[in-house]
Parts: sequence; C-alpha cells; structure tokens
Amino acid sequence: MKGKAYSARRMLMAMESTKARHEDLGLSESDLRKLYRLMLLTRRTDERSWTLNRQGKAAFVVSCQGQEAAQVGAAVHLRPGSDYVYPYYRDLGVVLTVGMTPRDQFLSILGKRDDPSGGGRQMPGHFSKRELNIVTSSAPIGVQYPQATGSAFAFKMRGEDGVVFTGGGEASTSGGDWHEAMNFAGVHRLPVVFMIQNNQYAISVPAEKQVAGSIAGRAEGYGMPGVEVDGNDVLAVYGAAKEAFRRARAGEGPTLIEAKTYRMRAHSSDDDDRRYRKPGELEEWQLKDPLLRFASYLEDRGVLDEAGREDLDREIKALVREASDEAEAAPYPEPESAFRGVYAPPGALGEAGGE
Repeated sequence: MKGKAYSARRMLMAMESTKARHEDLGLSESDLRKLYRLMLLTRRTDERSWTLNRQGKAAFVVSCQGQEAAQVGAAVHLRPGSDYVYPYYRDLGVVLTVGMTPRDQFLSILGKRDDPSGGGRQMPGHFSKRELNIVTSSAPIGVQYPQATGSAFAFKMRGEDGVVFTGGGEASTSGGDWHEAMNFAGVHRLPVVFMIQNNQYAISVPAEKQVAGSIAGRAEGYGMPGVEVDGNDVLAVYGAAKEAFRRARAGEGPTLIEAKTYRMRAHSSDDDDRRYRKPGELEEWQLKDPLLRFASYLEDRGVLDEAGREDLDREIKALVREASDEAEAAPYPEPESAFRGVYAPPGALGEAGGE
C-alpha cells in the first residue's frame, strides 16, 4: 500500500496497533522479519488460491485471510518433523510455517498427482505431509482433537518431549470430540496445545449464537489453563503460545488458547457472506488486519520500512506465482490411481489368509 492511502489506513488503525512488545518476548529483529514474511507468504498464497478458483481452475478453496497472525504466531514454536500437527481446514498459515510450500497448496487445490496431502484425491484444506508430521483430518468437524490427544499420550508414554498442536474454529468446540479430547488431555496432563481461532462465524452462524460464554473459560473445567488473546496481534499470540509450549515440554500438561480473530473472506468459495454479515462489519475488521497492524509495528521500530515491505512483497508474489505456474503445469493423477488405498490389490487378501 502506497502514499496517502497507506498513511490514512495507518492513522485509522493506530489504536489497533499491537500491544505486545517483542523485547519482552525475547524476539530479535530477524525474528520479527521472519514472522512478517510467513504472514505475508500465507496471505499471498491464499489470495492466489482464491484467484485460481475464480478462474475456474480450482474447484473449491477455503480461505484463512485475516487469521494469519494467530496461525503463524503459534506455529513458529513447533519443531517440524518432531512435534505433531493436527490442523483444521483453514490452517494454511500453520502448515506453511511448519514447512509445506505454496506449491504443495496449489497442487492440492488443483487436484494434481504430486499433491502431498492426497495425490490429488483429497479435499482441499485437508493438509498432510508425512515428513513434517502434519496429519490430515477427516471431513467431520472436530475429529482431529481426540486424534491429537492420542499422539500426545504416546509422547508421554515414551517419555519424549514432543508436543502436539491442534485447533479449529469456535464452532468445533460445540462437538463432543472437542470436549472428550479436552477431558482426556486434562486428566492425563498431556503435552498438547489446543488453539481455537474464534473468527466470529460458524459458516453463517455468529459466534454469540454458537458459543455460550467464553471458550477460554471452559478450560478450567478440564484442569488446564485457558488464555484469551487478540488473534490479530501476532506478538500477543506468540507470547501465549510460547508459554503453552513451554508448559507442554516441561510435563505441566495442556493449554487452551482462544485467539479472537476474524475471517475476512467467505466461509468457502461456495459461500456468499453478504447474506449474513452486518453492513460495515467487514470494513471495521479490515482496520484490524493483522498484516497491516504488524507492518505498522515494524515501521514504528525501524525494522522494516515501506520500501523494504514493497521489495519483500514483490519477492513473495513472484515466488507464489512461480509455484502456481508449476502446479498448473503438473500432471493429474492416472485414472487407475482412484482405486489405490481403497481396494486391496488382486490376490492380497488370499495371500494374507494363506490360501
């Protein structure tokens, strides 16, 4: 954003600038630039995904625009390939932070053969990459929670210091899977971090009609700390997650983080959010855009000026466009692969039975 438009936007959002301070969190200027880069990479990858959908190339897309601070601020504490991640379908920022690439995302939404999440046969948003310990979820909302606690239980039984990170939207806390997982994690003091991204809508249902009271407040009933944090403030999320991961690695048990944020796109590419958002609501939240807020923080502290941001943005856009072009040119799965992993190959059952 340039010139007067950028300055006006900054003035309007001044009161929404991040309240956390990187010095208090032990973050260097290099760390700050890394956080901003990951958030920007997530936003541009998401925007390109949306464009591919509108061009008729990607059949279905779920956006995370507006939730980048919550996702990146928490996921940077993970050790890729050592800790486990059970993401939800909007967690693009989480998986990119852990090590998936824009190309992986585009291969998935375009249904290409080399898609690491399912070889072109998995629904977009069901992220998976074995070498990074990113475990795909099933379509029913919230099923990742008990699975995540199972992995955390395995870490504890083995005496390892691994941590499991999982989460979802506020609507997922209305399902039994979430409550059972929270109870199990609390009883056994498991090394798991739950992060709920309260983005204000369960598809078209507003949060106040989905959740009674505070999500973070429910943690007490399960014997764990519950922390409510500004999910559009990457440093605030970073600080809350830092303590949650410390507790988990030290054997002090699970933590629930409720990141209050906002979904700036429709629920999915098939949704018309104009039918349920209040007039002016989106514009009000856009003034709290996590990217703009963090950019303001970085500029105020001389970490990254406007020219530096524009250079980085050009670099990221070029990287994302190259990844998109590569994915578009990649081959589709062979037709016979539709049976792979679904039916046993001829003779397999007979051999297993000793016939």
